[in-house]
Amino acid sequence: MQSHWVHLGPKALRWLLPLGLSCLAAGLFLSTRTLDAHNQSPFPLLPTPRFSPKNVLPNEASRWIDQAQVPVEAKLLRGETVADVFGKLGLQGNELRDATNVLAQKVNLRSLKAGNHYSAFFNPDSRLASFEMTLDGSGRIELVRRGAQWQSDWQPFHRAVEMRSVQGTLTGSLEESIRTAGGPPALAYRLADVFQWDLDFTRDLQRGDTFQVLYEEVQLDGRFHDIGTIYGATYDNRGRLHEAYRYGDSGVFYDGDGRPMKKMFLRSPLRYSPRITSVFSLHRFHPVLREYRPHYGVDYGAPVGTPVQVTANGVVSFAGWDRGGGNVVKVQHPGGYLTCYLHLSRFASGIRSGARVRQGDTIAFTGATGLASGPHLDYRVKHGEGWIDPLSLQGVRDEPIPVTRLAAFRTWRDELRGGMRDVKLAKTLRLPDTPKGGTRLAIGDAVPQPARSEVAR
Repeated sequence: MQSHWVHLGPKALRWLLPLGLSCLAAGLFLSTRTLDAHNQSPFPLLPTPRFSPKNVLPNEASRWIDQAQVPVEAKLLRGETVADVFGKLGLQGNELRDATNVLAQKVNLRSLKAGNHYSAFFNPDSRLASFEMTLDGSGRIELVRRGAQWQSDWQPFHRAVEMRSVQGTLTGSLEESIRTAGGPPALAYRLADVFQWDLDFTRDLQRGDTFQVLYEEVQLDGRFHDIGTIYGATYDNRGRLHEAYRYGDSGVFYDGDGRPMKKMFLRSPLRYSPRITSVFSLHRFHPVLREYRPHYGVDYGAPVGTPVQVTANGVVSFAGWDRGGGNVVKVQHPGGYLTCYLHLSRFASGIRSGARVRQGDTIAFTGATGLASGPHLDYRVKHGEGWIDPLSLQGVRDEPIPVTRLAAFRTWRDELRGGMRDVKLAKTLRLPDTPKGGTRLAIGDAVPQPARSEVAR
């Protein structure tokens, strides 16, 4: 046994010695490389200075640091009042009451909404020095402490209205296509309102469709704030041109021939549904019952809680649970028409039997109640004793423009058409039927601001 270890020792030494020398050489090479890179660098790292009490002694800038105000930014929470905010910021008793009263002199406290941003600035002694709050669409209010008093200053936003035109081609969703064309995506929903009687924005839109819109853009302090009035719009849907022109003080839209856009029935009970999942059929395979049976409606796929609008004026004849239909609303309309809305999650406020509703009113919200395989709206229309396909329903138009006013309408229509092609022409537009001697703000001019005492009240 001893002879075995005697022979094994020299062999192990012969292997370990070269291995150790190799590791030593590699370590020296790497450390030398790092040192060379440091020496050759144009920006060598400076050594870390040692701590010195002189570095933290007061200097010429210390007095300004001591006077600096510490800012805190937040936003108004749901259900929170100004008194609650001031309380969180450290005001109590008379200070809280005085600050609230001064703020109320310039701002209607009941008009404050959740999400309004505010900034608070504190003195080094942790006392509130000033308070600023931004009111969306109105302006900015500032409170500053002056000794034991609070002073307020209201700075209204500079509001201006400019005419804009957007022209584009549908390449994806309407929102994305409008954004690509340089307009705000929310304009898609306004277009859906304008063409809601002629276009079903769920199924009618196709890639390659073209659109033009002439509208007012509301700006606050030079930035986009909202979409104002739409004056004209066209939508070429697979070669079929739809036109809409706003005419008169009532805000009614007419087509190119002076016929009103509004009809008895809307094309869809959802303002902007993503898809149709099932159509009217007399022989459809039911996804829940697993059998073939008639489907007398159109299914619109939509998330739970999507608002459902009644498609025509009428009276609610039923609102409640109806077996496989789940929560159902039925509305009776003139001319023997009945519309039904199935699988609802809940009803809108005031919707009950006997309630009168107007076209476009929200009557319920989509869901998946009853025999439903997923969240959607089953929309049905009955005329007399028979069910009809809602997608084939043709509406009846209101009265057209009187013949005596058609010439004025056509002149206005042609001006809007020119404005949609060239927005420079739109800047000179004037509303028709303006009283003699009356004036209208030129597009792009600043809108007069109310007196300070009336702002935000």
